[in-house]
Amino acid sequence: MHEGSADLGDWRATTLSKLRALIRKADPDVVEELKWKRPADPAGVPVWSDDGMICTGEAYKDHVKVTFAKGASLDDPSGLFNASLGGNLRRAIDVHESDKVDDIALKALVRAAVALNRATRRRR
Repeated sequence: MHEGSADLGDWRATTLSKLRALIRKADPDVVEELKWKRPADPAGVPVWSDDGMICTGEAYKDHVKVTFAKGASLDDPSGLFNASLGGNLRRAIDVHESDKVDDIALKALVRAAVALNRATRRRR
């Protein structure tokens, strides 16, 4: 079950805040918007973009999920992607309460996603 990030007030809010800071450090030009507001998530889902969508952040009962829109096209040498591995487009990172996020690897994925977005835009 997805839960609204505004209502968390626990480790998930702290984790989402840390991920938000890492994404901004990786890409100071990133734009964050809240999208897809609905009764189950009145605040909406954070979506980070730069020349196209980079990733989203969602809080669930037992984890926070960061989904990279074009994750299947990104190199992940550190093996951060641990969810949504079977699809042809997206890849996700599920972060549980006791997990430590590899800051350097996450920032590298964000930068690679931005570079892919820019390369894709140039080809249009």
